[in-house]
Amino acid sequence: MKTIMQKLYDAFAEGDVPTILSLFHPDITWNEAENFPYADRNPYVGPEAILNGIFARIGEEWHYWNLTDISLYDMEGNRVLATGRYQAQYKKNDAKINLQMAHLWRMEDGKIITFQQFTDTKGIHKAMTT
Repeated sequence: MKTIMQKLYDAFAEGDVPTILSLFHPDITWNEAENFPYADRNPYVGPEAILNGIFARIGEEWHYWNLTDISLYDMEGNRVLATGRYQAQYKKNDAKINLQMAHLWRMEDGKIITFQQFTDTKGIHKAMTT
């Protein structure tokens, strides 16, 4: 499972959206952290909802959005925990973030079926409103 998740994070780093989407189960359910700016449409169901509701919005609103210092941990129940940092710069005010994050993923039939984000929502709101 960690191999699939490493492939996912490598694809994020390269901006390889087709590879990212190919790793998602057709019925994937994606949840942003409560009070995160993109949690307004939780849960996102299906790859297209994630592409349009998360990835497109990040691309429109941020100069860059990098995931760094990623560590992956296999867990019971076909789950993988990823920890790391978000490093990004907001377009409206050029504010930068460097926030810790955790992602909890669950696999089914070799595809990613669920995602739950955990992160510093206060830090992101501060960057977006400064």
